[in-house]
This record gives sequence, C-alpha cells and structure tokens, in this order.
Amino acid sequence: MTSDITAPLVIGATGGSGTRVLARIVRKAGFFIGANLNHAEDSMEFPDLYDRWLNRYLLRDIAPLTAEEEALLLQDFVAAVERHRSPAAGSIRWGWKEPRSIYVLPLLDRQWPELKFIHVVRDGRDMAFSDNQNQCRKHGPAVLRCELRDAPQPVRSAALWARINSETAAFGETRMAGRYLRVHYEKLCSDPRSTISEILRFLESADSVPDDEMLREVAPPGSIGRWRHLGEPSIMDWIYSVAGEALRRFGYC
Repeated sequence: MTSDITAPLVIGATGGSGTRVLARIVRKAGFFIGANLNHAEDSMEFPDLYDRWLNRYLLRDIAPLTAEEEALLLQDFVAAVERHRSPAAGSIRWGWKEPRSIYVLPLLDRQWPELKFIHVVRDGRDMAFSDNQNQCRKHGPAVLRCELRDAPQPVRSAALWARINSETAAFGETRMAGRYLRVHYEKLCSDPRSTISEILRFLESADSVPDDEMLREVAPPGSIGRWRHLGEPSIMDWIYSVAGEALRRFGYC
C-alpha cells in the first residue's frame, strides 16, 4: 500500500495528552499534516476508519484477523491515506496527527518500515481525571477486556493509559531505533526550547533551534497537576495499584 510514497511522520497518544501543540510544531517545521483538520489538528480522514476497525484490531490476539478482514482494513487505510495526502500529493515531508494512531503502531510500522512516530505522554494521574475520556469509552473494553469492569472511571482511564503507553514505549524502543521519539507533555511545557529542539533534530530539520512562532505554540494549561485536588485518597490508591509501574517507568512517581 505504500511503495509509491515516502513514509509518514505520525503523532499519537492517549486522548488529551497535548498532541495539538505537537502537530502545530511539526507543521511549522515544514510537514504537510493534512487539509481536512479539526480544531485539535486531527486529520479527519482517519476517525471513521479507527471507529470501524480499532476494537477489532485490538482483539486480534484472541481472534486473529481473517484474510478478508485484513484486506478490508488495508483497503480502508489506503483510502484514508489517499484522501489525506491528495491536497499535497507531491509533498515529501508529510504525516498526520490522530491520537488513536498509537493503538495501531505495529500495523503502521509494518506498512511503512521507515515511518517515524512521536509518542506524546502526559501524567496518567492527570489523564485519569480529564474530561476527555473518549478513548476510554470507545476502546477501554477492547483493551481492558473484563478487567476493572466495575471500577470508577478514573481507575479504568489510568489502567488504559498505563497499558497503551507501556506497550507503545516497548515497541518503539525495541523495534523502531531512530524512528521513535517520546515527548513528555510536562517537559514540553516547562522547557519548550530544548524539547522542541529535540523534536526538530528527530525530524532532521535543517535548523534545530525553535523560532518564536514555535515557542508561542506552547501554553501550559492549568490542568497540569489536577489530580492533586481531584483525586480522593481511596481512588488514588486504586490508580497506583493499576498504573503505578507505568507511572514510575515514565518518571511521574
């Protein structure tokens, strides 16, 4: 499906991690990231695809995709990519941002062996209390299966965050040397200059020094650290029990 075009740059994360600012930085670095975008800079050519296929893909370990399903999935992906690229088909530096791309990273990597992936991570404790729970609602059952069925939403959200980010980090670190970059949203907010410089080097930009326009894209939200006043002790204990290992892995506790 990909032999006639260069490999893309893809930005993914669990929902609400701050990928919008990454998309804007990437665009200012000269990448085409789509013409049909929503307010969060998501390419609107992919949401329907992910709605149709993501849960089925996530369950492939217990019910492998049939040959017919795999062909249909790839056909749908080809169509989405063609729609996304059509306004700038000649662009060499291109990609997209739809956070749920994080769930299909192995599929994307198989189709584009030269693909680059930016993995945005935000403190799972803040994510647990985010108003943005679309991914947990849509895909939590497929990721968590029967686990935590009766748990409070923040606990299920934290468990989803832990599993998806841990699996993505493991895949990126072991299978995508030089093509995987993890960006911590909090570090981007606290030290935008050095973090954007790291991103630009990853993108192999001619200049790794961020300009003022890029720096102005970073506006730290007041929601950083919200878990400290929203998390009741009993809920926080439960969150640490399901996500503590991932929180430690990513340096949050």
